Amino acid sequence: MSIPKEIILKTIPEKPGVYQFINKDQTIIYVGKAKNLKKRVSSYFQKNIKSRKTVNLVKNIHKIEHVVVTSESDALLLENSLIKKNQPKYNILLRDDKTYPWICIKNEPFPRVLVTRKLIKDGSQYFGPFTSFKTINTIMSIIKKLYPLRNCSYNLSEKNIKEKKYKVCLEYHLGNCLGGCELKQTKKDYDKGISEIKEILRGNISKSKKEFKKKMIEFSNKEMYEEAQKIKDKIDLLNNYQHKSTVVSSKLNSIDVFSIISDSESAFINYLQISHGRVIRFHNQEIKKRLDETDQEILSHLIIDLREKYSSSSKTIICQFNLSSQTNLKCLVPRSGDNKKLLDLSIKNAKTFRIERNKQIQLVDPERHTNRIMEQMMIDLKLKCEPRYIECFDISNIQGTNNVASCVVFKNGKPSKKMYRKFNIKTIEGQNDFGSMQEVVYRRYKRLLDESQDMPDLIIIDGGKGQLSSAVKSLKELSLFNRIPILGIAKRLEELYYPQDPVPLYLNKKSETLKIIQQIRNEAHRFGVGFHRDRRSKLSLESQLDNIKGIGKTTMNKLLKEFKSLSNIKKQKEKDLAKIIGKKKASLLKKNNLL
Repeated sequence: MSIPKEIILKTIPEKPGVYQFINKDQTIIYVGKAKNLKKRVSSYFQKNIKSRKTVNLVKNIHKIEHVVVTSESDALLLENSLIKKNQPKYNILLRDDKTYPWICIKNEPFPRVLVTRKLIKDGSQYFGPFTSFKTINTIMSIIKKLYPLRNCSYNLSEKNIKEKKYKVCLEYHLGNCLGGCELKQTKKDYDKGISEIKEILRGNISKSKKEFKKKMIEFSNKEMYEEAQKIKDKIDLLNNYQHKSTVVSSKLNSIDVFSIISDSESAFINYLQISHGRVIRFHNQEIKKRLDETDQEILSHLIIDLREKYSSSSKTIICQFNLSSQTNLKCLVPRSGDNKKLLDLSIKNAKTFRIERNKQIQLVDPERHTNRIMEQMMIDLKLKCEPRYIECFDISNIQGTNNVASCVVFKNGKPSKKMYRKFNIKTIEGQNDFGSMQEVVYRRYKRLLDESQDMPDLIIIDGGKGQLSSAVKSLKELSLFNRIPILGIAKRLEELYYPQDPVPLYLNKKSETLKIIQQIRNEAHRFGVGFHRDRRSKLSLESQLDNIKGIGKTTMNKLLKEFKSLSNIKKQKEKDLAKIIGKKKASLLKKNNLL
């Protein structure tokens, strides 16, 4: 289904990411980054654009694609990669020598830690890239303060050290180096520090903190408090450092990342192509389900199709399932590390794509959107039919006074306010929510039976097992139990209770089904509380006005209709009240200290 640009603009997420404009020939003509995708992309379609270049660009836009990332810096890196890869017509082309900096741990004895723009395939390990020198300088400063490292370019091989070819320099005497060239620091100790630096660069500081805390306690036990304080300062440095960018090792080269998120009707696939730790291509696709295909079956077919479409020669695939046997490729299902970061990024984009596409369908084809939600609710709640007509009950009182109930009605997932009903509790005195619920449910469905009206497809009770059991008693009295599905929703953990089932149902907190149930429950609560407040206010007003001679029911009704509550009446001036009930009655209120 072709989605108009106007609809796409309404549904683009307000998240950091990268967008692509594509022309009729399916050629990428512009790549851009944004802190807020929706605001940035929408800005191109404003009427007051004066730039001729931008006007020409907008005229050629046939399709808009976007990918969501974790941060603005990630968006900058991805934009850089995509521009270099695709060389869009309307972008300033980036030359290869204008690259972002990396932190390099050299492949050598007593490895140096350097900042570089060039990636040399000599076995060295690179971390980055980084979008600003401010960030990279901060990280390097922390590393140097935490770990004394050499900065000389000597070949500190075991043979050269034994032959004593080198001597300690000024850096050693300043305390910036521990003198590995003369084995004043062992290679084992130095490599331990390098290992901890790698973990810090990956964002894992817990290991280093643990080691430093151990050293601090040792110094403290030996009463070497100055040394212990130095270690504490290092721990504070680590606590203040946090690198948030989703940047992975440059060693992750030539990898395809696939993820899938599905519902009853469609499956949403995201594809990321990785080169040297960076995303160089992305693609989102929706697949309509024809049968009850599993996610594994759909994804295995799409992997082959997309790899063929984009001429991918990657030998490694990262995805949610082990599809090695179906694809004849090395398939990884990561649980942690850089590979897991890439998979999480892909899943995030698949979820965002599903939300966006559902919003588009809701705007373009509301009926289809409703049908999908109803079908999903039927599956999630284990119902025999779609819950097109739902009624929800709630009890409202304060310590058993002014006991009332509400019944709200939702049809096709939307409130039908004309069908809302209020109930004054007649047979129950005091605080008895169970008895009140039993009375209200009985009265409601006794009337529907007597008037031969349609019954709901689902009844929802705001409350746990107690309220649900009380409602079930009424349904049994009316011989409606097992004819109408009924469930209760508890507020604490949003668990759903079914009659005669001790184990509650827990839905995903982000599921559409739970969100609709919560909306219905909240609406019933709002409607009930509003009715309770009105009744309490009315009774309070009547109790105070009953004692005033000359104020009758007609006057009380006028005041209540106009001002809704006693507190509002008390705020009014005598002359304002006189316009409604006359000067004589307004002066009576003032004499009785109601104004």
